Amino acid sequence: MPETPPQAADPDVRELVTFRVAGQDFCMDIMSVREIRGWTPSTALPHAPDHVRGVINLRGAVVPIVDLAQRLGLGPVSPTARHVIIIARLGAQTVGLLVEAVSDILTVPLAAIQPTPEIAGPELQGTIEGVIARGDRMIRMVALDSLLHGKTREVG
Repeated sequence: MPETPPQAADPDVRELVTFRVAGQDFCMDIMSVREIRGWTPSTALPHAPDHVRGVINLRGAVVPIVDLAQRLGLGPVSPTARHVIIIARLGAQTVGLLVEAVSDILTVPLAAIQPTPEIAGPELQGTIEGVIARGDRMIRMVALDSLLHGKTREVG
């Protein structure tokens, strides 16, 4: 009998893809990731927000590329051949996230995901869903809905 993935077997566990942005650790739910590909130069769009680098052609679909470092307020990136694009899907929208590198996949109990500290401003609390302490690393979980759509998440 095939083994059931941990996330399907236990609703109190999340599988997360970890990646580096501006030398820092971040993660997102693996179910949002469609593929990981090498850096591809994008075509700029006039009047796009600063964090939108442009668009690429992904098998016939036009996909916007978001400079995740700039979107998170960590400064713009000058991509090299070592950078990667995480193709993510949120609802009906597909977007590429420019990151330094993808690190690994973690299986994390929900209880290990701590809320963003209240001292953080509303912009941070809206873009970071939680923080995971893993050894000497602090991994921030990005909230794709607010990153892509500018929505402010309710902080409870």
